[in-house]
Amino acid sequence: MRTANRDLTTWLRRAAAGALGLVALVAAACGSSASEQTPAAATVPATVPESERFTRVEVTVPGWTVVSDEIDAVLATPDLGVGEQRFALVLSDLQGLVKFPVIEFASYRYPDGNTGQRVGPVETRLARFSPFPFGTRGTHVTHVTFDAPGDWAIEATVPRPDGSSATAEVRFTVLERPQSVSVGDAAPPSRNRTLSDVGDISELTTGSFRDEELYRYSIADALERERPFVVVFASPAFCTNAVCGPQVEVVSELREQFSADADFIHVDLYENPREIQGDLSRAIESPLLDEWRLVSQEWTYVVGADGRITARFENFVGSGELEEAIEFAIETARKA
Repeated sequence: MRTANRDLTTWLRRAAAGALGLVALVAAACGSSASEQTPAAATVPATVPESERFTRVEVTVPGWTVVSDEIDAVLATPDLGVGEQRFALVLSDLQGLVKFPVIEFASYRYPDGNTGQRVGPVETRLARFSPFPFGTRGTHVTHVTFDAPGDWAIEATVPRPDGSSATAEVRFTVLERPQSVSVGDAAPPSRNRTLSDVGDISELTTGSFRDEELYRYSIADALERERPFVVVFASPAFCTNAVCGPQVEVVSELREQFSADADFIHVDLYENPREIQGDLSRAIESPLLDEWRLVSQEWTYVVGADGRITARFENFVGSGELEEAIEFAIETARKA
C-alpha cells in the first residue's frame, strides 16, 4: 500500500512562479502518461527553498496523507472545521485525471491518530465530478459533515474499466473551526482598491483577462450597498497547481447573469501586479489576505445582503456550483 505524505502548508505557500515541484502534480492531475507521472510520494518536496515559499499569512493548515495502490489524490479543500463542509478531491491514476461522473466518498474517524484504527464509515456521500474550463482539470465535490475535531479520512471508491474498483484514502485533520473566514461569519469590511483609486486596471490584477466591473466596488462599499455580492481572491497569472483555475473568468460570466441583483469583486493576492512582471520577489502581498485569514491560493465567497458569508469555496469552484450559491443569496435577500 502506497502512502504519500503531503506537506500542505509548504505546498500552498510556495511562490507560483518558482514552484517547479508542482509541475509534476499538475501533469498528474491533467492527464500525464504512466511513463511521465511522478510517484505520489515525490510530488510535494519536504523541503522548499525560502525564496520559493508562498508566505502570505501567519496561519497554517494541517497536511494530508494519501493511502492507495492505484489512485493518487490531492485534497482541494484542506481548511476544514466541525460541521458540514464542502469537500473536494482531485483524483488521478496512471491514465490521467479520473473523470467518472459520480463516485462514492465514505468518511471515517481516527480517534487514536491517523495511524491507529479507523472508525466508520461515519457517513457516505456521492461526489460529483466538476470539470474546470477547457477540460484539463477537475475535482470530485460533495458536502461532508464532521461532528468532532481530530483526525479523519475520506475513502474514495473509483470504478475501474474491468468492472472492479480501487480506493484512495485521504487522511487529514479537522479543526474546531476553519481558519479562514467561514459561513455565518460577518464579512470583514475590507477597503480593497478600486478603479477609482488607480490610474490603470493593470494595477489591480495580474491577469490578462480584465473585466472593469469587477473593480468598481470595494468590499466595504458592497457591504454598505446591502445586497448580495461575490468576492474572489486570486492571482490569475500565478495559478499553477492542480486545484486552482480560471476563477476570475467564471465570476465575470456570472456577473453578466446576476448583475441586477448582486455585486461582483476581484481582489488580487498582490498589491502591485503591474510591477511584478512574473517576478514574485517584487510582490507585495495584499493585507486583505490577513483580514480574511486566507490559507490557500484561491478563494471565492458569497456574501448575503445582511453582510454575512453564505457560501465559501476554497480553491477553484465551477460555474454551476457557484451559480446555485448566488441564487440562494439573492433569494434569501428577497425574502428578508
